[in-house]
Amino acid sequence: MLKHAKCKICRRTGEKLFLKGEKCTSAKCAMIERPFAPGQKAKKRKSGLTEYGKEAREKQKMKKYYGVTEAQFKRYVTEVAENRGRIENVADELVQKLESRLDNIVFRLGWAKSRAEATQMVSHGHFIVNGRKVDIPSYTVHLNDVIGIRPGSRNISAFKNLNERMKKYSLPDWLSYDKEKMEGKMVKKPLASDIQLPAEIASVFEHYSR
Repeated sequence: MLKHAKCKICRRTGEKLFLKGEKCTSAKCAMIERPFAPGQKAKKRKSGLTEYGKEAREKQKMKKYYGVTEAQFKRYVTEVAENRGRIENVADELVQKLESRLDNIVFRLGWAKSRAEATQMVSHGHFIVNGRKVDIPSYTVHLNDVIGIRPGSRNISAFKNLNERMKKYSLPDWLSYDKEKMEGKMVKKPLASDIQLPAEIASVFEHYSR
């Protein structure tokens, strides 16, 4: 992806999606420096979107926020929608599917600066789940699964001074971290209310129900 492409995604949606890690929380964030849609001329955002357009925008925000493809995201939404009658809260169910991805867990544990970096690190085989190497970013982590860093990967630059960094990191309450073993665990399922989502989930379901 081009150097500024991720910043343009946020500017296009009009929402900070935290796609570039620490930069997104600094004064250099593109949403602070250039808080308007990308293009040759600075234009005001269109406010007259159709209902379909609004739904598509909310879907796009969620998809980019979690760094998943259209096919993956549609599959998650469809699986939840098809079981709507047996699910107490469809928003919670969708969030749990997305948050339980291994690349997202790695990001939430503070082991990667962004989900994109976490996806790359998982693909390179740096992590183990319940003692077995897993290199599939979309792998579903279940309750009480133990996520660790492969012994052979612990000396790479990304994990240097990890425990020192973790002292300053605020871990979500649905995850736990063992600093001695350098292992994380999902101790409960997250709810939609636990996550500061960038989009309206109801609009996402409406979009795919058309």
